[in-house]
This record gives sequence, C-alpha cells and structure tokens, in this order.
Amino acid sequence: MTYATGGTPVDQTDKTDEIRGTAQGTAPVPLSVLDLVTVGAGRTATDALHTSVNLSRLAESRGFHRYWIAEHHSMPGVASSSPAVILAHLAAHTTRIRLGSGGVMLPNHAPLVIAEQFGTLEAMAPGRVDLGLGRAPGTDGATAAALRRTDGLNEGADDFPQQLAELIRFLDDDFPDGHPYARIHAVPGPIQSTSPGGVQSPHRPPVWLLGSSGFSARLAGVLGLPFAFAHHFSAQNTIPALDLYRESFRPSAVLDEPYALIGVSALATDDEKEARRQVLAAALNMVRLRTGRPGLVPTPEEAEAHVFSPLEREFIDSWNSNVIHGTADEVRSGLDELQKRTGADELMITGNAHSGDVRLRSYELIADAYGLPKAQA
Repeated sequence: MTYATGGTPVDQTDKTDEIRGTAQGTAPVPLSVLDLVTVGAGRTATDALHTSVNLSRLAESRGFHRYWIAEHHSMPGVASSSPAVILAHLAAHTTRIRLGSGGVMLPNHAPLVIAEQFGTLEAMAPGRVDLGLGRAPGTDGATAAALRRTDGLNEGADDFPQQLAELIRFLDDDFPDGHPYARIHAVPGPIQSTSPGGVQSPHRPPVWLLGSSGFSARLAGVLGLPFAFAHHFSAQNTIPALDLYRESFRPSAVLDEPYALIGVSALATDDEKEARRQVLAAALNMVRLRTGRPGLVPTPEEAEAHVFSPLEREFIDSWNSNVIHGTADEVRSGLDELQKRTGADELMITGNAHSGDVRLRSYELIADAYGLPKAQA
C-alpha cells in the first residue's frame, strides 16, 4: 500500500531545520520535555497547569529543545485532555522553545479540526509548533467510544494512514481537483496566501508520528517523517521499532535521513533516597491506573504506607526498572547509556512526581548535570 503525504507545502522554509535540534552543553543529543500535566493528591488542575507554565519557561531558559503535551482522557491525575488549548497557553508564556503535541491521538478527532487547531497555534507561535500524532486512544475503550461516537474502536486505528494523508493535505491545502474536499480549506492556512492581498507565514507545523510498536515506526519511515517512540512505557519494543524505522526510511521533502526521538521517564533529586520515594509514588499511580482505579498522583508518604500485593510489587519493580532516577549524576549516566544503546537523535524527558516543585527541580538538576545554559536573570 502506498501512503500519500499530500505534496509539497506552500512556501515552506527548510523543514529539516524545524525538526533537528542542537545538543547543548555536554548532552550527547538535544534534550526535550514531555509534560503529562500530572495532578497530585491535594492539588488542582490549576496547580498542575501553573507548574506547566513554570516548567516550559525553565525548559526554554535552560536550552531544552522542545516541549510537548500528551493527550489523555478520563484520568483524574492527568490534566492534558486538550493539548492544543494548553499549548496556546504556553505559547503566551514562552518565546523560543518549540511547542507541540506528544501527541494528538488522530483517531479521536476529525483531521480538519486538527489542521485548524494547529494552524491557529502556528499563527500564535510562528515557526515553533510541532504536530505529533498517535493512533492509540489515549484512554480506555469506553472513553474512546465516547470521544469517537462509535463502538468500532479499531476502525480509527485501522484508518490511521488515510486519516494522516487527509490531515497533511488539509495542512498543505493541496487536495487535487475533483476531490470532495478540494474546496475546503483549513484556516489559518495556505489558502490565505492565495486570497487577494493575502500574506501567509512560510511555516506549517512539521508532522511527527508517535508510536509504541512497529506500525507507526514503519509508516514514519515509508513517509520520510520524524518518529517519536514511547520508550517510557514500552521499553522492550524500543530498539526493534527504531531499527524498523531506520530500515523503512525513504528520503522525503521533510527529511533526507531518519530522525528519531525517544520518550524517557527520568527523575533527578538531590539525594538517591528521595528519588526512590518519588518514583514509588508515581508507580503506585500506574498500578491503580492499570487496574482500573485511576486517581490523583499519591504522595510519597501514601506510597510508603501502602501494602503492596505480590503482583503489585512485581509490577512496581518492572515499571521502575525503566525509570532513570537518582542523583543528577546518576540520571545523566543513565540517559547517556540509553542514548548510546538506542542511537536516539533526541531524548524527550518526562519526569513524573506528586509535587510540581519536585518536577521543576528535577529538570534543573538534569540541566546542571549537562552544563546547559544558565537561566538569565
């Protein structure tokens, strides 16, 4: 099967420059941030979003390359159900860092709506918006059915390549003559440049494919698109998926060679014991989510007092074996080893903890460990 990418965008600048980052300090590759906008027990969604603003500012000032928001639904401890809305808020509080979705779950939405939302974001923050797309629901089956207004949940995933092609054509405004959507335009978008007196930005959000298996890896390679792999919750598939992406890659107008980032769960604290306390709480939150009891992220004290069953303890040990945590030096060593082992072109760090202050401190410590630029007064 051949998947069309929708042709060449109107007046595009060098798209590779909008994808590839530059490593800062002693980091082996560019470092970025993935934010789930987590809500801790005793905190509100307003508190979590305030942390996101502060974290995006910190990431920008310390030389992190991009800041992505993940789409999740029906999870009390994750307030990122509307990435485009949150990204608009962050765009108003930052000036340079790339902002994007990590990702928007394409089967949950009409492609035209996504094109309109991210065209609007691009108009708000020209030249620094990424559109990362996934094919999973980002939630449970019942919630996905409510989002998609259908019980055929596999239908959206199976149609993902066609939905992707449609979205890219809306972004580029290049449906062929005779197509049912040829006279439909995503606004803001390229149609404005061809209207009388129209002037349009040379940018449009670069499209990334996200995945935790081989499907999106292969599709991203075939289309010559950048690829983001969810190592933070599918570590066993990381190297096979990256190998498949690189083997499948075909040069395109977007990239001349593969570019892959991986999402990494990492938390740095001032001492190793505190890191263990924090990741235990985050892991307990995952236990509850995986057993159908999603809630707010518990405090470390609650996690320490929890009596884990043998199955829960097994899950905790397995989950935390994939979380790089400890002192700043320990986290730096773990990130370095992971990048060397996978050959990732970029590391996107997600640091989950009950407290926003702990999350902010973690990114500060990681930045210091790599000698990233200091925040300007």
